[in-house]
Amino acid sequence: MLRNNKESYGLVSIAFHWIIGLIFLGQIVLGYLMVRTSNFTLQFSLYQWHKSFGFLILGLSICRLLWKVANPRPRDPETMSSLERMAAHGAHITLYLSLFIVPLTGWAVASSSPLQIPTFMFNLVVIPQLPITISDSAEAFWTASHAWLAYLSGFVAVAHILAALHHHFWKRDTILMRMLSPNAVKNQKRAFKLTGKSS
Repeated sequence: MLRNNKESYGLVSIAFHWIIGLIFLGQIVLGYLMVRTSNFTLQFSLYQWHKSFGFLILGLSICRLLWKVANPRPRDPETMSSLERMAAHGAHITLYLSLFIVPLTGWAVASSSPLQIPTFMFNLVVIPQLPITISDSAEAFWTASHAWLAYLSGFVAVAHILAALHHHFWKRDTILMRMLSPNAVKNQKRAFKLTGKSS
């Protein structure tokens, strides 16, 4: 099942979710490491990989947004309270925005740097610079913005993960399972019926 239905996400949405999520969290770790190495050659390589994956996230997020417009998300389980729904929707909006804003501020860092080091995306294509002010102060502003937004997004992502685990292990509903497999929700409901538990 490629498309979403009322109870579960389809394979395309699931693939977008996990691929982008893992790359995004990996980017936070990579960004932390690359500014702390004293080896210039290694640092240059890490920066290029960081920028490459940033543009990959941006491209995938555009595709994901277009797919989301054509595929409404599954309905929330009845076990979710109105407060939980509001928190979940707020986290989703924050994470969606971060998938665009964080890479764009990273692009601004590279574009505003007086060094003007080209971005070689996976050594396949050179990404042009944004038409913005080039100065040390501009680079410092975009660097701070990029870092704070990335860490804030990482915090929201961790809260999102913990909430999904809470729903799965404590509330025992279908929130997590519907993002693992299109058939997982049906299998989970079948298991609940066999054990006499409700989702």
